[in-house]
Amino acid sequence: DGIFTANLSLKRGGKALMSLLATVRRPEEDYAEQVLENLGFETFKLPRDVKFSGQGDALPCGDYVFVGTHFRTDKEAHAAIADTLGYKVIPVQAIPELDANENLVINSETGWPDSRFYDIDLAISILKPPSDAEKGLIAWCPGALVSESQERMRQLDFVDKIEVSLDEAVRASACNLVSTGSHVVMNANAPKLKSDLEAHGLKVTAIHNDEL
Repeated sequence: DGIFTANLSLKRGGKALMSLLATVRRPEEDYAEQVLENLGFETFKLPRDVKFSGQGDALPCGDYVFVGTHFRTDKEAHAAIADTLGYKVIPVQAIPELDANENLVINSETGWPDSRFYDIDLAISILKPPSDAEKGLIAWCPGALVSESQERMRQLDFVDKIEVSLDEAVRASACNLVSTGSHVVMNANAPKLKSDLEAHGLKVTAIHNDEL
């Protein structure tokens, strides 16, 4: 039904790299491709066995793109993103969800390993892309990422970073927001992030959602 339209592709400069979704959402793929072609996009496809969750798992930030891996997007998709769309890929991995015996939880709908942060837009938000004049701005939840990805994020120098607590990221899906670069629409019940965004000069509208 295409409700989560960000998941259907990653686009740049008139090109669209199409997603390869879980079986339950696969009927959306052909429809999305036809719509994008009707809009004038040149579409590209990955091999059928490579998972890719589109812009839910690939967040553009200027010439860079933060790309999730392991849960809804495979590492093999990273090279296609770079080669097809010309982005510099920053790979990040969320922490896996484990059961009481420390075994990976397998999602019953997809058959894939799962995480609370299955798409990276639940752990990272692009608030402002970088420009020639200034750094960009992102929000991110360190507690949502494995240690290697945390270290990679901390070393980035082309963006300033607002840290989001694990509590707000989980309880309020705080990172799953929309930003124009000056105005942010976000879920309510994340007062610390809201305050931090306003301290950076962003106007914030908080809405009460039952879901994401």
